[in-house]
Amino acid sequence: MKTKQRISWRSLVATSLICLSSVSLTMNSSSAEAASAAPSQVKNVILVHGAWADGSSWSKIIPLLNAKGMNVVAVQLPLTSLADDAATVKRAIALEDGPVLLVGHSYGGAVITEAGNDPKVTGLVYVAAFAPDDGQSAGSLGATMAPPPLAAEVKPDSQGFLKLTKAGIYESFAQDLSVSDKAILYAAQAPTNAKSLGGNVTSAAWHSKPSWYIVASKDRAIQPDLEKSMATKIHATTSTIPSSHVPMLSHPDAVADVIEQAAGLK
Repeated sequence: MKTKQRISWRSLVATSLICLSSVSLTMNSSSAEAASAAPSQVKNVILVHGAWADGSSWSKIIPLLNAKGMNVVAVQLPLTSLADDAATVKRAIALEDGPVLLVGHSYGGAVITEAGNDPKVTGLVYVAAFAPDDGQSAGSLGATMAPPPLAAEVKPDSQGFLKLTKAGIYESFAQDLSVSDKAILYAAQAPTNAKSLGGNVTSAAWHSKPSWYIVASKDRAIQPDLEKSMATKIHATTSTIPSSHVPMLSHPDAVADVIEQAAGLK
């Protein structure tokens, strides 16, 4: 691979994982009203995984929500582009009978931000996730913060897909999981195209839908300060969990509790 290509991809990875751009933090009044509205009870939940992952990211959350009588779907994103990934979620929404709550982890936050304008969607839950504004991508949320440790462990191939090294998963993606859980994440990781991380949101759903945000205070994949900034920007109801980048696996009860609150079950 030519040096110029490698630098370009590394630059995209760094910006997609690390930083908050100097965009306006102004929200219109309808956004604030939507965020403060009490949720109606919702039974349908669509779980959206992030980059380098699949629907099994939610394996510890699904039984907890099922036990509460919720209908749960964990989508399988192609991770080929933001448009493709959002289309996958929109198809899942279309199949549901009744209101839907969207839950996105990491890059999955950008996906629910793009797909969440569907009238069936009642709210958005961001789990250590990107929350882009109109015209932003997961990548363009960068530029002001130092790269997190995971940024050095993302490796591109010649086709524009990115993978995490073993050290990246064990030490910076899921450092608080058991060795066996880390091994599963490493073996099952889904290569992610740079087009997904670089895809711009057309109309951010959080402007009109109430939002919840879980900050992972020990995250080494997205800077916790960036997560706090995004939660503030979207006027989300915010919780903090002392977790790695995957709180749904290391602290499933706490994550399920937030989802149940967003669904109006608590």
